[in-house]
Amino acid sequence: MPKNFIIAIDGYSSCGKSTIAKALAKHLNFIYVDSGAMYRAATLYFLRNNIDWHDHDVVIEALKDIHVELHLENDYTQVLLNDEDVSEEIRKMPVSNNVSKVSTIKEIRKAMVKLQQKMGKTKNIVMDGRDIGTTVFPDAQLKVFMTAQPLIRAERRYKELKAKGEELTVREVLDNLKERDHEDTTREESPLRKADDAIILDNSHMTPDQQLEFVVNLYKNLQDRN
Repeated sequence: MPKNFIIAIDGYSSCGKSTIAKALAKHLNFIYVDSGAMYRAATLYFLRNNIDWHDHDVVIEALKDIHVELHLENDYTQVLLNDEDVSEEIRKMPVSNNVSKVSTIKEIRKAMVKLQQKMGKTKNIVMDGRDIGTTVFPDAQLKVFMTAQPLIRAERRYKELKAKGEELTVREVLDNLKERDHEDTTREESPLRKADDAIILDNSHMTPDQQLEFVVNLYKNLQDRN
């Protein structure tokens, strides 16, 4: 096996990319990198500090003070923003409502992509996001593009948020997902799109175990060919 085998998992919001990526990394003993959490951490910093992300100069200056680290412990990804654990806060609606806007900013994407590429230079990794197979690692050995029916995605996300005590409706979650889909697919910098060599995984009616088996078989088939 090459020194650094990379599995890129892209797709729409709330398709379970992180869930399958974590399970896959554990199964293969790879390192898991949650690129979305990095953008969420940056968004949280902007919100907390009232940063105007439309102001180019202000963004450039703010990036100097944003330091994001990811640590995987017992299947849990701890996200540190300037040494503070923000793993839970970055998943709440204020960040969800703004992360797609922040992630469209060219300077932010360049900074995050540079950090992500550094992570994948020498290690076997599974990374999920929006542009992993198209921009971050266009030469990844295995690329998967995840999708699911919008309402199913919204219902899954609603259950997650409700379990954390957030008060909202399925309609609010669905509207948020549709807005994020539009922003993700139409942004100028690294828009969400399926890489030409990516394999589609529509998990609308699949269990997590079925999804894991699907991707593991893709990986095994590649290994058998080499």
